[in-house]
Amino acid sequence: MNDLVNKPAHYNTGNIECIEAIEASMSEEEFKGYLKGNAMKYLWRYNYKGFSIQDLEKCIWYITKLKEKIETTYQ
Repeated sequence: MNDLVNKPAHYNTGNIECIEAIEASMSEEEFKGYLKGNAMKYLWRYNYKGFSIQDLEKCIWYITKLKEKIETTYQ
């Protein structure tokens, strides 16, 4: 089953997940900004595309990933 929020198949090529490639291409601060921006994007448009719950779940996914990055910075 394709999980469109947590692990969409269209974001994977072989063993490489798109989010991991993006992270590898950026500094830690750049990546945190990327995560924040994507969370804001999904929150901004959740009520306009017809997929409100899915967009809110994606927003939460990006916020959770950002929280995890910040937690590892301060441990």
